[in-house]
Amino acid sequence: MALAGQILEIPVTIVMPDDAPAVKQAATRGYGAEVILYNRATQRREEVTQRIATEQGSTLIPPFDYGPVIAGQGTAAKELIEAVGELDLLLVCCGGGGLISGCAIAAHALAPQCQVIGVEPKKADDATRSFYTKTLQTIENPSTIADGARTSCLGDLTFPIVLHYVHDMVTVSETAIARSMFFLWERMKIVVEPTGALAATALLEGIVAVPQARIGVIVSGGNVDLKEASKLFNKTATKTKKSPRLPLAQEFS
Repeated sequence: MALAGQILEIPVTIVMPDDAPAVKQAATRGYGAEVILYNRATQRREEVTQRIATEQGSTLIPPFDYGPVIAGQGTAAKELIEAVGELDLLLVCCGGGGLISGCAIAAHALAPQCQVIGVEPKKADDATRSFYTKTLQTIENPSTIADGARTSCLGDLTFPIVLHYVHDMVTVSETAIARSMFFLWERMKIVVEPTGALAATALLEGIVAVPQARIGVIVSGGNVDLKEASKLFNKTATKTKKSPRLPLAQEFS
């Protein structure tokens, strides 16, 4: 958003929680956007952004519950399927549901037999519980290392899309997320944040296991503070020596 505003010479204001990764805040300001921080525990993002938009006379672009955003994020699955061909499964991380909604719609159109599975942290499983109960569930300020999945609930648009186009939802533990994140850094040389590693975690930990299937994994998000990542990896290493059990060469599309 900040870069697009800079290119188009349009002023951009981004509202972020005050505990957003410092690298994300710095990069956003570096592209010329104004960053306004809010407290997740005492303020609601929607109320803060609406007030600012009204005061500034700005156009409000929601982070996930917005048609063009859903369509734009869906190009991740579109480009993947166009590059590798049809898939049996597509694993997608889930927070507010914009990415998985767009990807599920794209997969349905381009690879109708492909089953889309959403992945959430166990500590922020509102979408999973919403999927299974068919009733919108909410978790206020969930405590998870997956910053992008700390949304309180699915949106008015994304909830029905998830119910209609997504085939299953699973959850992964905090330790497993960190373990997979480190594995992706070390083996694939991809700097990925905890949220971006969610879908891969479900595969690497064997939570989703379909032998011989062609499985696509959306790895999305690289906003991670290197100092915080180091602490996270050290903490994980002291808890377990386990490595992901599935070979990347066989399992990743």
